[in-house]
Amino acid sequence: MAEGLPTPEHVVLKTLQVGLRSRFIILLLRLFLRPWLARVMRGPIERLCRVQLMIASRPCGDTSGLAFRYRVIGRAPHAVPGWVAGDLLNPRGRAVLYIHGGAFVLPASPDQHGRLMTRLCFDLDADGFLVDYRLAPQNKFPAALDDCERAYRALLEQGYAPRHIVVAGESAGGTLVLGLLQRIRAAGLPMPACAVPISPAADVGRIHGIPARTSRQRHDPLLGLAAFAALGDAYVGEHDTADPLLSPLYADFTGFPPLYFIASNNEVLRDDSILLAMRARDAGVAVKVDIWPVLPHAFPVLENWLVEARAAREDIVAFMRRYLPPA
Repeated sequence: MAEGLPTPEHVVLKTLQVGLRSRFIILLLRLFLRPWLARVMRGPIERLCRVQLMIASRPCGDTSGLAFRYRVIGRAPHAVPGWVAGDLLNPRGRAVLYIHGGAFVLPASPDQHGRLMTRLCFDLDADGFLVDYRLAPQNKFPAALDDCERAYRALLEQGYAPRHIVVAGESAGGTLVLGLLQRIRAAGLPMPACAVPISPAADVGRIHGIPARTSRQRHDPLLGLAAFAALGDAYVGEHDTADPLLSPLYADFTGFPPLYFIASNNEVLRDDSILLAMRARDAGVAVKVDIWPVLPHAFPVLENWLVEARAAREDIVAFMRRYLPPA
């Protein structure tokens, strides 16, 4: 499964029969979305800004019956904007902090990220906040991470107990989840109940090295790592890429809450999750890792496209319920 890596006992290879409809959609991703993303990443800033506006403009098609509004939370001068599910001003007890992906340069999609967050909130009887962190290249590291930390602090200020907060994010958002946990520990703040990094990038300083980044390059229907090399300048700038806040592979995981890593066997970042989980487990953290077949990178946010993603959401909810106190 993981060429060049051992297969730890805590890594579960999920069994799933992927339907013809989903396989056709995955083929379309490979033929059209992957080259389009590569073109956007290599293109001028004006093109990227147009894409940012297009993604952010898509309304959430299913809010699971919850109020879903764009709001600013937190106290000045550390307030942060984002999408609120439910009512953070009148906490119901539980909160989901969701950190979206998009290679640090693409915004949250209300119809993709918002849909996943509201469904998690509905299943958990929780409120939610989808943080609208600042994007590169207009804002370089650590602006995005600063905003994620502000969002977590804001939930604490609103009265949510840390043991009632869960944190999740996919792709770049998964990387930011692990950076946020380091920030929480450094600030002496209490940790959330658990965290779910979905297909995070473990090392932003290299596009090679981690085995699946080369062995799965032809299989990945969404990510072409060569096209993302420009993100080094866009997001990192002159900062040291070995900084654990940027590359959590080099982080100290001591004191982290339980972690649930999700990735696809079909993606270039598959082994990033396996290596991160090994590092966390060595530090005494409770770890769960599921590797799914066939599906694309960050597939849990594509539930309205891929029916199989529902099973992943149900697994996420089950994991969060395991560590959340009773509602």
